[in-house]
Amino acid sequence: MLKFLGHPKCTTCKKAEKWLQENEIEYTWEDIRENLPEREMLIHLLEDEVLTPRRLFNTSGNLYKEHQLKDRLDDLSTEEKVDMLREDGMLIRRPFITDGEQVTVGFDEDNLEEVWGGKDVQKDDKKI
Repeated sequence: MLKFLGHPKCTTCKKAEKWLQENEIEYTWEDIRENLPEREMLIHLLEDEVLTPRRLFNTSGNLYKEHQLKDRLDDLSTEEKVDMLREDGMLIRRPFITDGEQVTVGFDEDNLEEVWGGKDVQKDDKKI
C-alpha cells in the first residue's frame, strides 16, 4: 500500500488524492509535518540522483525562501540537505508518495500513471 505524505490545505495534494481515488489505488494519508520520509530514503533519492534537490525541495514554499535556499542549495552537502528536509516536512515537495521503494513528488498525472499504474494498467506494452 502507498504512503501519501501531504498537507491538509495543499491543493496539489488534493489533486493527487483525487487521481489516486479515481484510479482505485489504495493509500494511507499522513501529515508530512508529523511523519517525515525516512532519512535513508532521502539520502538515497539525492545520492543516487533519483530526484534532484530542486525536485525534492518545495521550491515554492515560504521556508525555502526564508532559508534562501535558491542561492545556497547547490553548496550544501547531502547530509545538510537531508537534515533540513527532516527538520521541517514543509520543505519537502508535496505530496510525497512512496511504497517504500519508489517515490513520486508533486502532481504529474503522467508520472503517477507511469509509477503507480491506475485503471489503464500496462500489459504487454498495451493499455487495457
